[in-house]
Amino acid sequence: MKLKHFYCLLLLTIFSQATFAREVIPFNKEWSFKKGPFTTDPLQYADIFTGKWQAVSVPHTWNAADMQTVKDKFYTGDAYYRKAFKADPSWKGKRVFIRFEGVNTNTEVYLNTAPVSFSAEKNDIVYSNSTVNGKYNIVGRHNGGYSAFTLELTDMLKYGQENEILVKVNNEARPDVIPVNHTLFPMYGGIYRPVALIVTEKVNIAVNDFASPGIYIRQENVSKKSADVEVKVKLENKNHDAQKVEVVTTVFERDGTVKVKQTTPYTILPQGRQQVLQRIAIRNPHLWQGLEDPYLYKLVTQVLQAGKVVDEVIQPLGLRHFELKAGDGMYLNGIKTPMYGVTRHQDHWGKGSALSNADHDQDLAIIKEIGATTIRLAHYQQSEYFYAKCDSIGFIIWAEIPFVNRVTTQEENNAKQQLTELIRQNFNHPSIYVWGLHNEVYSPQAYTIELTTKLNDLAKTEDPDRYSVQVSGYNVIDHPVNNNADIQGINHYFGWYNGKIQDVEQWADKITRDFAGYKIIFSEYGAEANPKHQQEAVGDIGNQWSNPAFFPEEFSTKFHEIHWGVIAKHPVFVASYLWNTFDFATPITFQVEPRNYKGMVTFDRALKKDPFYWYKANWSKEPVLYLTQRRVVERGNQITPVTVYSNIGTPQLFVNGEEIKTFRKGYTDVHYIFEQVKLKEGENIVEVKGLKDGKAFEDKITWHYAKDNAKSSEKDGPKSNKSEHIGL
Repeated sequence: MKLKHFYCLLLLTIFSQATFAREVIPFNKEWSFKKGPFTTDPLQYADIFTGKWQAVSVPHTWNAADMQTVKDKFYTGDAYYRKAFKADPSWKGKRVFIRFEGVNTNTEVYLNTAPVSFSAEKNDIVYSNSTVNGKYNIVGRHNGGYSAFTLELTDMLKYGQENEILVKVNNEARPDVIPVNHTLFPMYGGIYRPVALIVTEKVNIAVNDFASPGIYIRQENVSKKSADVEVKVKLENKNHDAQKVEVVTTVFERDGTVKVKQTTPYTILPQGRQQVLQRIAIRNPHLWQGLEDPYLYKLVTQVLQAGKVVDEVIQPLGLRHFELKAGDGMYLNGIKTPMYGVTRHQDHWGKGSALSNADHDQDLAIIKEIGATTIRLAHYQQSEYFYAKCDSIGFIIWAEIPFVNRVTTQEENNAKQQLTELIRQNFNHPSIYVWGLHNEVYSPQAYTIELTTKLNDLAKTEDPDRYSVQVSGYNVIDHPVNNNADIQGINHYFGWYNGKIQDVEQWADKITRDFAGYKIIFSEYGAEANPKHQQEAVGDIGNQWSNPAFFPEEFSTKFHEIHWGVIAKHPVFVASYLWNTFDFATPITFQVEPRNYKGMVTFDRALKKDPFYWYKANWSKEPVLYLTQRRVVERGNQITPVTVYSNIGTPQLFVNGEEIKTFRKGYTDVHYIFEQVKLKEGENIVEVKGLKDGKAFEDKITWHYAKDNAKSSEKDGPKSNKSEHIGL
């Protein structure tokens, strides 16, 4: 109720002056859809636009099923979306834009001012005439599937009449558009994020500056005593003469009261886009302190003419200062802050990337439960809603572009475009601390170094205040490809793609000795875990190469126990990011299924694997008492260890009612290993109990032991592995 009351107060305060001219109209319902492949015969091509089309709403993707179920067999190519709408007569004399938050991958948008007739039949829309009978004109094109884009319709619409938008989408990989393949993750085709119409007056805050908010908030000299804020407002005037305006920026407290307000008179010329700079001093600010206190102000910028508000943009303002210290870690507003990191791919089972806000909320709740403080949003720009929620929850965010895996030497212009879009569209999110330039791109080396350097320069020009990062899979810190940004991220999978799990410690020791002055992030590490695959004992090398049809959960558990144990005692890693929070689709793969099982949680978000609770016990402040190997029900070893994760102190273990008192500590203080536990023939009840602040906690599992149990798996894994991980 308090939060609801706050928003009511805020809205009343903001909207008390006038009724605004800017309208943002959701444009997500009543679309029609048709997927190819289509004929290329020019005499027959027009016929594809007649007949039945599927009635859909956006977000929508045509690959929700085929990219997740059978590898190497999914549709990429052309598809069309169309939607009829009436251009309100009141829009005439104003500006009208259409904004797509995400269309995968390459898009052409057309406007038809003479829509063809159609009728509805169940879940289909039937068109009686082809598009050649209409008046379709190209509105614009956009290449890249993860950033928003805005196109202006103003001079093309017929006001007071029916118009039709036709969108041609193609998700085939192209050498000049990043990502250049579907290898690391699928490019789910479709209009998979929301669409909106935006209507403004002729004097307005820029709508189509790379689909950004049109205002950019910089912060300097942030402390508990004061903060200097610079607001850059980009303005446009489509009248034929200069217009006098006032640019008013107001910073509101959470309860709706005004913290500070500044008014700047300005004359907007009728030529070109102009900008107003406002410098605002905030005294005794309430700082944004991550998960501990994610305090957000509301920054409202309004444009007034003759006292009337003609446009406004509302943005979050979280006052904070990030500092990464080599060999030490993250300092947020001068306070040492743990960087407990996870990565996140956005796709969900059965939905692909066409997600609802509820889907994003579900992911955020799981990430918060595990105890993470920072998220690497891999490997592309993600939903605007997700970034906004991270601001309000307090996660620290790594945002990046999809320059991944392979280099074609044709992607430079598009990589620059997508980096500009990423930064401008997300510039004002206080949660973002770093811009990612690439992930696991290698040869040709000279080109990769040159392009990465250009991207770094671009990032610093667009945003001088945040860090930049590039990521390699090479096990060479001082490789020439690796050091062209502020931070170097290293992806390494000891025991999975190369070597043995325990090799991670020797590697971390060497980095500590030789590269203490570098800002280094352990940007990916993980091992596949299919909960349907269980094995009592595992070795030090995973099945990636030897048996990619069998990924026991227990190997992943061992992998993460060892890796986090090493990371926790090596501050040379200023941050680390486990790979991945959730299983995700990999439609092009040498594995048996089109699935990457490295997630802590299954693709459908239904099951949290054992490693999830390992991190929750180590990271979260919530009480954790957890028995591992709960799905290895069938046992063939009568003498076995029992592992408990407990962050509530020393647990009590009972097996068939008998307390087992002998244990040793594992890789961290929450890791308890009870060795030489003897099972009886048949059913065994394993219980663990603990006490925290007078509250009792317990966990219980059941194992079935039988001598020579044919249902058990006791193998300890392969004995050798590949030597290097590149681009997998």
